[in-house]
Amino acid sequence: MSVPPLLLAGGRLPGGAAPVDVLIVDGLVAEITAASGSSTGRAGRDRQLERIDLDGRFIVPGLWDNHVHFSQWAAVSRRLDVSAARSAAEAVALVGAAIGAGSAGGEVLVGFGFRDGLWPDEPTAATLDAVAGSRPVVLVSGDLHCCWLNSAALAHFGRDGHPTGVLREEDAFAVHRALDDVPAETIDAWALDAARAAAARGVVGIVDLEMAWNRSVWERRAAAGHDLLRVEFGVYPQHLERAIAEGLRTGDEVDEAGLLRVGPFKVITDGSLNTRTAYCFDEYPGLEGHADSRGLLTVPPDELRALLERATASGLVPAVHAIGDHANRLVLDAFETIGCTGSLEHAQLLALTDVPRFAALGVVASVQPEHAMDDRDVADRYWAGRTHRSFALRSLLEAGAQLALGSDAPVAPLDPWITMAAAVTRSRDGRPPWHPEQRIPATAALTASTRGAAVSIQVGAAADLAVTEADPLAADAATLRAMPVALTLLAGRPTHRAL
Repeated sequence: MSVPPLLLAGGRLPGGAAPVDVLIVDGLVAEITAASGSSTGRAGRDRQLERIDLDGRFIVPGLWDNHVHFSQWAAVSRRLDVSAARSAAEAVALVGAAIGAGSAGGEVLVGFGFRDGLWPDEPTAATLDAVAGSRPVVLVSGDLHCCWLNSAALAHFGRDGHPTGVLREEDAFAVHRALDDVPAETIDAWALDAARAAAARGVVGIVDLEMAWNRSVWERRAAAGHDLLRVEFGVYPQHLERAIAEGLRTGDEVDEAGLLRVGPFKVITDGSLNTRTAYCFDEYPGLEGHADSRGLLTVPPDELRALLERATASGLVPAVHAIGDHANRLVLDAFETIGCTGSLEHAQLLALTDVPRFAALGVVASVQPEHAMDDRDVADRYWAGRTHRSFALRSLLEAGAQLALGSDAPVAPLDPWITMAAAVTRSRDGRPPWHPEQRIPATAALTASTRGAAVSIQVGAAADLAVTEADPLAADAATLRAMPVALTLLAGRPTHRAL
């Protein structure tokens, strides 16, 4: 698509006071000069161009969310919000208020956001039955690793007779996949809304790690005119052979517009903290002596190595999920044994001796700082005595690791400003910072949210840019979380404009 030349006049670069003019030609940053007040820069004197006056606003590289589940994020606003529940009884009351006690059947009611790690009571199918009757109800946990179903939903999804109604890990993921089976035109419309909202926050790209065959999903969306984001789509083990057969390699473009690329090969090796399935060296308090007292290892080391060897030999770069310290150790061991690079997704709890291995092995720490704000209390309970090495962003940074920030949306909002604020402040809702020694500088947070680009835009780079009302390197916590974005450009084309 041809985009006419554009001049961003009178903007400022992060940390800078002197205004600059930025000339964009053919989708690239062609020139950055001291603000002249005229309608053209040096390279644009003889061009017909559009001018946008920035009036001292700040120009930053466009933002990326390096870990999302985009269709689930697009759907979550259509689901019952149960995130405020502080007990199973409160969650049941929210369901009852939504559908009415004794409801007589109907479509599946889906709720999202419960976190039962600190609940005083246990979720059961029977308690949901009391308010839902024969209507199927599925409540998805805030970490996505657990689903709580009533009896009607258990029957609907082929799990009739389950003793508790609480499904974890692969059993829960099977329910996710079934819930995602909605008409293409419906989910694509939701996705377009979500893309508009992301662009309004300065986002230019995402790494989409939905468990579906995402090539077909995004090619369909691109054909329908979805052009607001760059998308790198992940490939899961169940689709590995198909990806290889189709010749997909990480980084390859698969559309004419150059917005859709093959992303990483995603493997999930353990569970999560809130579901108490993250695979740890130590037992979880209250689960001592149980078979899964240290969490769940969902992909054994031999299987993981075989998967990574197969994928890397075919040009697919691994992105491996590990949350518990034992799972992280095993994943790093696999990277070292095979001799490949890639990313370790989450890295929430690390043995101190494993921190320097990221840089030594060339493994990117793909982390979600807002999770630390959501999980601080449950971590204090279940990882007591170890939280100094959980969400250890500063330790990773000082050890030379490359950070890539993301949200894991819908686990946290798809909003890099929220992500950066959590990384920089380790605080939310007026609470004291949690392990403030693990805060990272704003420059590092912005760099890790822009594909490793410098905090200032560069001549010759794609004109994927965001214009903000405040300097992200000097903003306080509240301003950073709610950072007003005036303009977002994708290859010089506005995808959001509020000036």
